[in-house]
Amino acid sequence: MAELGKIGILGGGSWATAIAKMLLMDGKQQINWFLRNPADIRQFKQSGHNPKYLSLVELDTTRIRFYSNINQAVAQSDTLVIAIPSPYLKLQIKRMRQDISKKTILIATKGIVPDENMLISDYLHEFYQVPYENIATISGPCHAEEVAYERMSFLTFACQDEDKAKTLAKCFECRFVHTTTTPDLFGVEFGSTLKNVYAIASGICHGLKYGDNFRAVLVSNAIQEMKRFITTAFPDENRKISDSVYTGDLLVTAYSKFSRNRIFGTMIGKGYSVKTAHVEMEMVAEGYYGTKCMKEINDKLYHVHMPILDAVYNVLYERVSPSIEIKLLSQYLH
Repeated sequence: MAELGKIGILGGGSWATAIAKMLLMDGKQQINWFLRNPADIRQFKQSGHNPKYLSLVELDTTRIRFYSNINQAVAQSDTLVIAIPSPYLKLQIKRMRQDISKKTILIATKGIVPDENMLISDYLHEFYQVPYENIATISGPCHAEEVAYERMSFLTFACQDEDKAKTLAKCFECRFVHTTTTPDLFGVEFGSTLKNVYAIASGICHGLKYGDNFRAVLVSNAIQEMKRFITTAFPDENRKISDSVYTGDLLVTAYSKFSRNRIFGTMIGKGYSVKTAHVEMEMVAEGYYGTKCMKEINDKLYHVHMPILDAVYNVLYERVSPSIEIKLLSQYLH
């Protein structure tokens, strides 16, 4: 615990709020927290909960030091938890003037850095000189809403430094959160991005009124597609795609009522435009952005057979009719 020093959270959404809840569960930990809007901080201090997300979660604000200036938050923190949605991550991080190369970074964002088409770990390593052994990511079948309800959840911490992964995992473990670790940083990052894409596909099929039988086959094929890509990009004979950090996260995102990517896909399947779906959701479906990034990464670097990724891309970016595209996709499923 001591080696992590002061922990700072960057981001104010539902997942950031769930992370704060887990870190504060033991009654001892104190955290720094960057929220962009000073008005949100004032409301937070008055009410004891996030005014915009997971309002059921009451937090001990006496153990939280809030910042509306990202540089102040970073300067006062030894370990940074990045929980900023991937579409906005680059813009927010660019405002940092602090050196983060010697800090421990825990990536809680599931997605690719847009425009750069880079894993967040690669982006931090290349542009901010953070060593890979100082970078970890948190993933697994763990919706923020279920953390709020204190339902049993499982998290995996991926870091090339095994001791650091175990130390991070210990900080989050509590009576309703079990943790495990893996050195597969890049595989987990790509898996976290792809599962959002496949959840959109599942939602599209649901919106089109395809049944459970079809969606089960779709998700089964998505698991195989994920394995093909990750194995090609980062071969690892010790990786088991059946582990909860890959398959479990995909399953919960594809089926859960809390999954914003599944909800987004369902709206698309029902005939909503991409713009209208985004507006009505009032939240970010990171799989929308991840679809374009993964399509471009695969086309440029890996050339893996990924018919589900291609189908979602065609619907979202090429404006192909969802009903037509899913019929075409069904020819590749087995």
